[in-house]
Amino acid sequence: MRTPSSDPTQPTPAERVRSILRAAQSMTVVSDGGHHDVHRLDEDGGAMGAVHLHAPDDGTLSPSTPRFPVRLELTDIAPTSVRDRLRARVTLTGLMNAPYDDESPGSTCLEFGQAVLECDGDRYFVTLEELEEVAVDPTATSEAGMLMHLMDSHQELVPLLVRLVRPRPKRGMLRAVPVAMDRYGMTLRLEFPGTHQDERLPFATPITRLEQAGPQIHALLSAARRASHLGPLLT
Repeated sequence: MRTPSSDPTQPTPAERVRSILRAAQSMTVVSDGGHHDVHRLDEDGGAMGAVHLHAPDDGTLSPSTPRFPVRLELTDIAPTSVRDRLRARVTLTGLMNAPYDDESPGSTCLEFGQAVLECDGDRYFVTLEELEEVAVDPTATSEAGMLMHLMDSHQELVPLLVRLVRPRPKRGMLRAVPVAMDRYGMTLRLEFPGTHQDERLPFATPITRLEQAGPQIHALLSAARRASHLGPLLT
């Protein structure tokens, strides 16, 4: 495990976990020897619409109160069509007072144990306090739609954004595809024969409301038009 970066142009591990939980459309619940695949979470506030977290028991419960270990598994998948669409995995562990029942109405209570974020070959442990301190990213539930709109309706603008990449991409790039967006900026996937690299394009300032995303994207495009890259990028 490495220490999370203090770079303010990227989400913290806690912010990543919070956004993934909010935007999740499905998850796997492992409890009492069973695996439950839970779908259509986006209609009820993501994973946190199905399960709500609380601090570990402070000793008020009777020792005879039943406790059932549970593990929630979520994956964060890039909405655009690229190689290796898996962006991150989140695992939440904790205790429930009854075996998980996917037919149960309302939200199930989970006594928080541990949250683990796995991304980019690294692993981060996130506490409940850290999750409670961060706000949900304004783009969390709209990111997929915005990136797909950019690719489907304005695909000719995406190569323009490559002008902002520093250092200049090496020759032989096949294409550039937006693979992520959050309150801090956008991530471009540069694809080469047999490999790829992700490049971060930070916004001028983090957005606090969803309606600020469009102007920030336009600002990136304006900066790209002003940039000068000599020679072709696509060969």
